[in-house]
Formats: sequence, C-alpha cells, structure tokens
Amino acid sequence: MTSPEADLRKRLRIRVGIFLLAVVACLLLLNQILKVVNTLDRLAVVEAERDQWQRAAGVIAALNVKPGSVVADIGAGAGYFALKLSRAVGPSGKVLAVDIQRLPLMFLWMRTISRSGRNISIRLGDRDDPHLPPNAMDGVLVANTYHEFANPESMLDHIVKSLRPGGRLVVLDRFPESAASPGENGRQHGLLPASVEDQLRRKRFEVLDLRDEFVNGPDGERWWLITAARMN
Repeated sequence: MTSPEADLRKRLRIRVGIFLLAVVACLLLLNQILKVVNTLDRLAVVEAERDQWQRAAGVIAALNVKPGSVVADIGAGAGYFALKLSRAVGPSGKVLAVDIQRLPLMFLWMRTISRSGRNISIRLGDRDDPHLPPNAMDGVLVANTYHEFANPESMLDHIVKSLRPGGRLVVLDRFPESAASPGENGRQHGLLPASVEDQLRRKRFEVLDLRDEFVNGPDGERWWLITAARMN
C-alpha cells in the first residue's frame, strides 16, 4: 500500500500535468485565432487595394441586378464580389457564393457574419458542377475563374440551366500571361475572350457585350469582360 503522502504527490502531479496540457491547448488555440484575425485584416487590405482598379461597380452593373435579384458568384473565394453583390440585391435578394475550396469559403463565412450579410448562401461546388438550382438565377458572375475551369462546356451547361430566360452571365478574366508561369494543372492564368465568346454562343447564350480593355491591373495585366444572356 502507498502512503497518503505518495498518493497526494501523485494526484498533484496529475493535476499539474492536466493544467500544463490545458495551457498548451489554450496557447495553440490563441495562435490559431491570431492567424485568423491577421488573415481577415489582410483580406480587408487587399479588398481596399482591389477597389482602386477592379471596377467592381461596372461588373455588377453588367449583371443588371436589382433589389430582390438572385445571383451566383462562381469562384467566390473569400468573397470580394459576393459581399458587394449582397449589398446590390438587398435583404430581399440572395447571393449564392460557390467555390471548390473550403478554406476561402470559411473566411467568406466569417466576413459574412461580421457584415451581417444574411442573404449570402455559401456552397461547395465541384470542378464541373457549381450545383446551382435550375431556372432560379437572375445572374451568374464568373470573375477570374473561367480560365481555371477543367471542363468549361460542362460548367456552361449547368449555368445556362440555372438561369431564368434572359438571365445574365458575366465573365471577367485576364488575357494569357506572356511569361511561362502556368497555373493549376498546367493551365495559363488567363485566356482569350474570343474562345469564351465562341463557347457561349454554342451554349444558348446571346453575347450582349464584349470589352477587350475593361480593366488594366496594377501589374500590367489586361482584363476583359463579356456580358451574355440566356436565350429564351
């Protein structure tokens, strides 16, 4: 049998060990919280910088959204356009923010809560299917994402089915980079608008407008914008 003093020392060691584990867990949690806060602060800075050149108001105007509209932002990321669309459609409207990556959507969820964006619905999509409801969308935005589509024709099939007759699709993207710096799966960051225009016409879209020089980015990149509508 052990003495009472030995039992007391054993219980004390256990309690100290539990306390130290709790301290380490709290420090790790605090570190993660600080990382999240720093990322959110950085996103706010990037958004403010992007506002200086992205012409977001012009992009939203091309979608022809109004209070009560239902729109989708495919490739929403951390929500640069989704949050602006939220204000444009108002409390009676709805924004479906779609991306295939969970981490940016998590930050969009946090930013949505901080801005009381109750009209944003966050959705995890697939590489060839954004999972949009059929015949329900007044507009769909694909900003800086079309060039990442592994199967653009499949994506367009799903998008056109999701749009109401006359609903608009706006594609904003960049011209191919001159430098050999391929992106994911070896695809270049950018593409020619003529190829997208051709794909849209084959998928029951009427091309309403094509602007080759819509935006000149701070790094010298040229951005184009295509506005199309689902044909009746």
